[in-house]
Amino acid sequence: MRKRYPIEFSAKIDDVVYYPAEFPLNGTTLKIAFGSKSVAAIILPHPEAENVIVISKNIQAQLKMPELTSQLHLFVENETLFIGPLVGIFTAGFTPFPLRPVGDRSLFFAKLLSVQKSVGVLPFVFGEKHIDWENGLIKGYFYQQKGWEIIEVPFPNVIYDRLPNRRTEKLFELKKVKERLQNDYLIPCYNPGFFNKLEIHERLLQEDALSQYLPETHPFTSFSNIERMLADYGHVYIKPINGSLGFGVHQIIYDKRGGDYYCRYRDEHGKNKLKKFASLEILMRHIFSNQSLSKMLIQQGIDLIRNEKRQIDFRIHTNKDESGTWQVTAMAAKIAGPGSVTTHINNGGAIRTIEEVFPDENDQQAFLEKLTDAALELSKGIEKNIDGFIGEIGFDMGIDRNGRIWLFEANSKPGRSIFKHPRLKEFELLTRKFSLAFAVFLAEQAITKPEEVFK
Repeated sequence: MRKRYPIEFSAKIDDVVYYPAEFPLNGTTLKIAFGSKSVAAIILPHPEAENVIVISKNIQAQLKMPELTSQLHLFVENETLFIGPLVGIFTAGFTPFPLRPVGDRSLFFAKLLSVQKSVGVLPFVFGEKHIDWENGLIKGYFYQQKGWEIIEVPFPNVIYDRLPNRRTEKLFELKKVKERLQNDYLIPCYNPGFFNKLEIHERLLQEDALSQYLPETHPFTSFSNIERMLADYGHVYIKPINGSLGFGVHQIIYDKRGGDYYCRYRDEHGKNKLKKFASLEILMRHIFSNQSLSKMLIQQGIDLIRNEKRQIDFRIHTNKDESGTWQVTAMAAKIAGPGSVTTHINNGGAIRTIEEVFPDENDQQAFLEKLTDAALELSKGIEKNIDGFIGEIGFDMGIDRNGRIWLFEANSKPGRSIFKHPRLKEFELLTRKFSLAFAVFLAEQAITKPEEVFK
């Protein structure tokens, strides 16, 4: 595990950087670097053998290193000592209000940035309009005890993509910014883009070890395909290929005895509905008259385990740590609301811990292991099959009545509703820490093994 070191700035020395006594710096080091900036300096071991980084004020000014810098990591390559990482969190939706610079998401970003000292990174939030391309500088939003502060810093070592939605992500200007930073400045970007549900499914289907977790899923092509799946499974789900938060999900149920079709869904007013139809054609015409079925997928229905007659699924968060290894950082059960087609809280769902839904310790341990193993396997499989660097994934999984694990969805920018449960607060903190800890790994790789990162 890499070690972070406290940083001090000194006006008593010029052009000097003292590195920690225990840091293994061998040979000649002539430069000091912070983000994209580097300057010549006299680099010496700490004169009093302390494990502290001391930087002269004039070097600090040349590097554009903020005074608020507290604890960072050290990397050495090509006779240069790198201090960092400086992490740029790229987003959109900025406002002119100093207390809420990113609108409703300002609290989320403030909490994310608050873990910087314990992780050993210096993170800031920025958007397209904050970049000074000519001078290689960014006016970044930093969060301190007193609140938000705008400070000009060099281009970062790594970029964490936190664009808020698919619509923003598709904007030409924002695509060009990311491409330019990655291609022209060789800054690695992690978590680039929202997942396409169908694409993820099709790629994982090619992996024999992972296909066991995948329910039968197809793009909408014809009513006859739905009829065949209803005959096989009794019920199916129709979902938007690029949907989120449970919006637009419909469950279609076929009653073999009566020959009727039922559709469970949430209407535009937020009410849960269950309607009966004499045929699939009438159902589809009535329910989907205003929707483009070409943007929908059909997924096998599964008889999930239940809690008080309400179906349960599970949200599992995985993150890469500062060694680049996948870890499960949070897990919770989500229980469907009465009459709801999904387990989302906005549909009346409830969050429970694993202990609450499995009071028997043997069941608890068995399902915990099964879900953990599946989430880690799937994380590695997605990483292998998707371009770019992925640092976190949120999985929606189910357990059927035979104890088999199923993957329903994987999200590259998972929601955080499960953390409203009081006993999941520590895991919420863990996911924030790991979100930035991966930047330490990626920065070190970009500095010491650029040929692997930018191949």
